[in-house]
Amino acid sequence: MATNNRINEKALMLPPITLEEMSGIKLMNRTDTKFVATIEQLHMFLLAVQGKYYIQEINGKRIASYHTTYFDTEDYQMYRMHHCGRTVREKIRVRTYMDSDDTFFEIKNKNNHGRTKKKRIPVTTLATLHDHYDQVIPFMEKHAWYRIEEISPVIENWFNRITLVNFGKTERLTIDFNLQFHHIKSDMHDQLQKVAIIELKRDGNVPSPALDIIRELRIRRSGFSKYCIGSALTNCNLKRNNFKERLTMIRKMETNIK
Repeated sequence: MATNNRINEKALMLPPITLEEMSGIKLMNRTDTKFVATIEQLHMFLLAVQGKYYIQEINGKRIASYHTTYFDTEDYQMYRMHHCGRTVREKIRVRTYMDSDDTFFEIKNKNNHGRTKKKRIPVTTLATLHDHYDQVIPFMEKHAWYRIEEISPVIENWFNRITLVNFGKTERLTIDFNLQFHHIKSDMHDQLQKVAIIELKRDGNVPSPALDIIRELRIRRSGFSKYCIGSALTNCNLKRNNFKERLTMIRKMETNIK
């Protein structure tokens, strides 16, 4: 709770931007880069972006809450494709924006150029997904590699998110923290309370104030899939060799080991 209060205090120092104003920001040649920070680095980062960034505010809230459930095949094909380094891969999930109760069935496809395309349709809840099969089935036929009967829910997570936009409106940043995981099939739980994921989304290679700050704070650049890392933490039967370095780094950050 103390950590949340400190982050909220810093979030209130930034000027707000509305969701409507955010929708006008089109990053046509977008590149995405992820970084893994400690919570202490996040505090310093939020202080350093003062005077350079807006913070997204929706209904008076600057820290949003998310709940996501990921689907996979019986043999975890989507997880295994990511683990073995396949650049072309897919994720299927149901995401709920907890502050508004909006829920979407989403398909994310990454191509061999590192570009991610996300398609989604509104649904009510995960529990009533079958009530939307008349929309979900043709949606998957058009955008997914899998049929609905080939996949099932495997893991869910909860997290908080801050979204920033630079004053030049050429980049967005999402900052995810307070990550919690529950593997539905193993019934194992885990959480990351001292780690934050910063994702920088910018228009090509335009100058980035955030990137300069990230370098100054020595925040590490690292891939981080919430689905894959959460799965590796909560299902001991999955292969994790290729995630071992990342998992070791995260555990050191969680225990403050230098």
